[in-house]
Amino acid sequence: MGTKLSVNINKIATIRNARGGNTPNLVEAAKQIQSFGAEGITIHPRPDERHITKKDVYDLKKVVYTEYNIEGYPNDRFMALLKEVKPTQATLVPDPPGVLTSNAGWDTLEHFEFLKKINQEIKAMGIRTSIFIETNEEMIAASAEIGVDRIEFYTGPYAAQFSNDKAKAIAPFTKCAELAEKLNLGINAGHDLSLENLKFFKQNIPGLLEVSIGHALISDALYLGLENTVKMYKDLLVD
Repeated sequence: MGTKLSVNINKIATIRNARGGNTPNLVEAAKQIQSFGAEGITIHPRPDERHITKKDVYDLKKVVYTEYNIEGYPNDRFMALLKEVKPTQATLVPDPPGVLTSNAGWDTLEHFEFLKKINQEIKAMGIRTSIFIETNEEMIAASAEIGVDRIEFYTGPYAAQFSNDKAKAIAPFTKCAELAEKLNLGINAGHDLSLENLKFFKQNIPGLLEVSIGHALISDALYLGLENTVKMYKDLLVD
């Protein structure tokens, strides 16, 4: 089986919110993205609702029949949403209030007890857990002790270095993926993955279960069309 593609639709909500109203229609976009072959829909509802709103979280629950992945910092608001919506997966991200985008992984040593408690609460809801993390072997080992089902590699550093030295860019991810497999952690990845760098990443990461892609995919769709773009990304993930 190939790696699953989960499309992050935050950017579609950003365009809608720029004018108010309901154009483009986020729910319709999610339905179409799934019909085009994506195996999941990802959202990151931030407290300021600059893209995904609380209402969106509930509206999407009605139409997402693939995997529903909700990302975010596990504050009271986020945990309440998970309890009511019960998505397929909750991805924990260490975003402070007001951050532009998710650009760092958890320090699972410093926040070990907090994350362990949160993980237990989410798993008790019947939701798969994933944690956003960098290529640090100690942090990955601590993630396994925390008890999460999966890790999600923050791939920003890989994307930034890819055009200069792709072998150097991928090396720490391959090494850490091998460790994660030994620790029985599922592997997801996301951030700045694109048509240019996705295939090489896929080829060099053993056990890659899922990628979450938003900004690049939605941007490509402006030129290439949404259906065509989804299919192009999926083609890069086939074994």
